[in-house]
Amino acid sequence: MAISFDNAIVNAKVLAKLSHFWQQIFLTVGILIAIVGVRFVLPILIVMFTAHLSWHDVINLALNDTAGYGEKLKEAHVAIAGFGGSFLLTLSIYFLLDDERKVYWIRRIEKPLQKFGGTIWLPPLVVLTVVLIMSVFAGNETANLIRAGFIGAISYTLLKQMLDVIEKLAPDSKKVYTGWAALMGFMYLEVLDASFSFDGVLGAFAITNQVVLIALGLGVGAIWVRSFTILMVRKGTLATYKYLDHGAHYAIFILASALLAGVYLEIPDWAIGISSVSVIFASFMSSRQSNNKSLR
Repeated sequence: MAISFDNAIVNAKVLAKLSHFWQQIFLTVGILIAIVGVRFVLPILIVMFTAHLSWHDVINLALNDTAGYGEKLKEAHVAIAGFGGSFLLTLSIYFLLDDERKVYWIRRIEKPLQKFGGTIWLPPLVVLTVVLIMSVFAGNETANLIRAGFIGAISYTLLKQMLDVIEKLAPDSKKVYTGWAALMGFMYLEVLDASFSFDGVLGAFAITNQVVLIALGLGVGAIWVRSFTILMVRKGTLATYKYLDHGAHYAIFILASALLAGVYLEIPDWAIGISSVSVIFASFMSSRQSNNKSLR
């Protein structure tokens, strides 16, 4: 649930810039991609590349030997954690180093970090340095961790740069994305959704080995996230509670760190969840206090 809040808040920031048509695409076509593509097809592709099996063999495992499929997917944990952790860590560092941001929640942390925000490639370089240091202790998984970390950090960096270009090209009057700009925003949201979902797919196998049931169960979660995202956009929640965006990115930083640390350590899901919820709740309460002061 905590991860869902993070995902929804970050989604809302981008979705608010899309036209009504593309917001509907996010709820319809996007749901199909989330359930079939991210929760079913993507894990199969991961097993294909990490276990060096054919599409047919992996499909056969997924449908006829769910326990074996689950084991193969768990063996890909380092690659999944490396990509997801690096992608999300790069996202959070870009936010912290953003030198154009005018609103501060924890000023003592955020204001000094903005001094390093002028370099486009600094966030991925920081993340790749972290991954390289971790890879020293990865043993046989060194190559997988470095490869996945590199792809994750660079993937987010390229998406971020494309969105920045779209932002500059969009009309200053409305800043509503349509056409190719909206398509890029939509693709960004789908990749972001995938990065948030990886760990959930692995965790689901601890409950059941039924692949279709896992896809449907996680799909229900995807529907909730998207519906909540649309609700926040319609209500203008991020504008009303100005520190929620900060809280979500701090929570994403926690999640990303936990994903990368999870390569070596067993970190309970409840610990990650409580930490993330606490940060988001604190940002919500700080926003309310700020709003109350402004009304006095």
